[in-house]
Amino acid sequence: MKGLTLDLRPGTGLGAFNLGMPVCEALAFVDQHSSIFDVVHVKYNEEEPLSLDLVLSFPEYGFHLRFEPRSQRLRLIEVYDVQLLHMRYATSSIGGPHAPATFVAVYALFGPTFPGTFNLKRCIYHLNYPGLSFVFPIPPQHISYWQDRKGELPLEFPDGTTPVMSRACIYDSTGEVCGSFKLVPAPQLPGGGLYMEEVHAKPAEDIHFNGNGQRLAFGASPQDVWAQLGRPCCIQKKQIDPMVIHSASDPRPQTALCGDYFYNYFTRGLDILFDGQTHRIKKFILHTNFPGHTDFNCYMKCNFFIHCPPALDTGSEKKSLETVTNRCISSVSKWSEVQDILGDGGRAAIQTQGSDTNPFGPTFVYGYRDIALEVMKNGHIATVTLFQTGRSSCPAR
Repeated sequence: MKGLTLDLRPGTGLGAFNLGMPVCEALAFVDQHSSIFDVVHVKYNEEEPLSLDLVLSFPEYGFHLRFEPRSQRLRLIEVYDVQLLHMRYATSSIGGPHAPATFVAVYALFGPTFPGTFNLKRCIYHLNYPGLSFVFPIPPQHISYWQDRKGELPLEFPDGTTPVMSRACIYDSTGEVCGSFKLVPAPQLPGGGLYMEEVHAKPAEDIHFNGNGQRLAFGASPQDVWAQLGRPCCIQKKQIDPMVIHSASDPRPQTALCGDYFYNYFTRGLDILFDGQTHRIKKFILHTNFPGHTDFNCYMKCNFFIHCPPALDTGSEKKSLETVTNRCISSVSKWSEVQDILGDGGRAAIQTQGSDTNPFGPTFVYGYRDIALEVMKNGHIATVTLFQTGRSSCPAR
């Protein structure tokens, strides 16, 4: 088995994995060091991805990274098999296959702290430091002995042995320890950053970035986009849209490429489509970066809020004023919530995303006036496409 040594930084991180980092950054580091991290498991709740953490697990080294499902930021690092990972703290070592992490060794390395907590049901003792917690199993034959000595540190059992650490957890030092798990959020986002910046959009009008107040309207030029958002991550020609067959007004021939082109801002979870003839914005595409979609990890999550006016034509009866006071679609909205706002989406167009290489199955595209939504099988939104009906009668990408 390969050996790995990572620096342990209480309240901050483990090795190159820093608390608060987005899952895309963690996966990018893993990809850059694939010779070391050649086995990584991505775990999430397929049906309700926002109900449980998004987890990157490294079974070869006995640790995993827990990301908040909504922000997709690292909130907890858990070393669940201390014997598989060699950790380094300052100039000293802890864990690994050749040096058991005993309570005496850990206490000598990290110094005095307040008495920990004993979980009688699970027979484990938690030793806590700011931003760091260790778990020590207590053998059954010593449980009654330890119950009589509440508040004492289990430096040594009556038979002369000492507890051996089984688990270590690293979390934000401002978080609170809750029982045997560290149910703490990721560190607070630094001011001025682009990640999880709120993006507010009005169908057929514009999008507005809350961070620095940038605004982009339909019809803006590439120069306007560069001035507002800076250089795009990528510029690519647009493939002919398979959905164009549904647009009788589109006279373009069915060739492999058309004149339209994208500005891709992967770090903002955003694509901007320009008309190849007028060089003006015709579509915005916003990505949620949900696991279980073929674009997962291609884009960072776009934290969007789409404000739908009461007069938006949904093809169904207009709703009363009482039902349109909260007409906002966000990156965590489900399809059922969208239907409550926009009405019945009718029959969906099925999008396979390359059935031969796509293990996740198709998605479903629902089109409304000036907005189209790509919905996953679990009911969550994968992408939202904003356009102007007068400029483009085809809602898909």
